[in-house]
Amino acid sequence: VVGLAAVTPASGFINPMAAVLIGIVSAAVSYYVMIWRSKSEKIDESLDVFACHGVGGIVGVLATGIFATTSAGTGSGLIDGNGRQVLLQLIAIMVVAAFSFAVSWLVAQIISKTMGLRVTEEEEMVGLDISQHGERAYGNLS
Repeated sequence: VVGLAAVTPASGFINPMAAVLIGIVSAAVSYYVMIWRSKSEKIDESLDVFACHGVGGIVGVLATGIFATTSAGTGSGLIDGNGRQVLLQLIAIMVVAAFSFAVSWLVAQIISKTMGLRVTEEEEMVGLDISQHGERAYGNLS
């Protein structure tokens, strides 16, 4: 999944061997971000969505600026002599990150003020299957 998330931004601009390299590098980087995140007590993200899609996407966007070639698409990257493309890709990463953070923060604030982001401790102890859905998901596990 990480390799696909990384190659998607570059897919129309790179050659197949660059896609394989981007997939391998992004998977390794994402793995180490997952390890780092798992050691953090302050980040609650059990599915590692950011490590997979966020980091994979960032690596892929940056790699587009490096590996883009006119033989595969319409633009050229660093390897084809267009170092400016890497700078443009870095700017794009920063703009998307700022926008995504701002909108996510705003939506989280609205949800927090209206319906809340977390269940109560009591609902957690009873189990979310009972407290949220009114039924036991896994049979009688007393």
